[in-house]
Amino acid sequence: MMGFLIVLGLVVAQRLGELWLADRNTKRLMAEGAVEIGAGHYPLFVILHTAWLSVLAVITPWTAVPNPWLLAAYVGLQFVRVWVIATLGRYWTTRIITLPGAPLVRSGPFRFVRHPNYWVASLEIALLPLMFGQVWIAVVFSLLNAALVAYRIRIEEAALAERRS
Repeated sequence: MMGFLIVLGLVVAQRLGELWLADRNTKRLMAEGAVEIGAGHYPLFVILHTAWLSVLAVITPWTAVPNPWLLAAYVGLQFVRVWVIATLGRYWTTRIITLPGAPLVRSGPFRFVRHPNYWVASLEIALLPLMFGQVWIAVVFSLLNAALVAYRIRIEEAALAERRS
């Protein structure tokens, strides 16, 4: 069975589609006067996510079959991811882009938790390798992601502080 290749292919396709959408939204927001904050660390996210998927692709046997419970959890996360993206709409990007005067989004999943997209991505980084029995990949990349997300949240919170009042 080619379960691993199908799952990995779908994840890569999803990520590429999201990068396209994020780039479109970023360009639109910048044309409206938005500014990017903390651009220097963005390539680290690209490297982290690329390395995560690449290491998983190289180490995992292509005949690996996904754990059905973890696959179901991962699929469930995709509904939350779509909810986050739909809630932010044209403001959703993979970068920290702030448009002066734009209201902060406080609906959807943002009613329940701050930074829901980071929670989703963090859970994905753990679940996808675990789904195929790759515990060490889940641990290593979860720790790297946690450090990078903690740094990014500090930058994002500072950028949004003036709009939180």
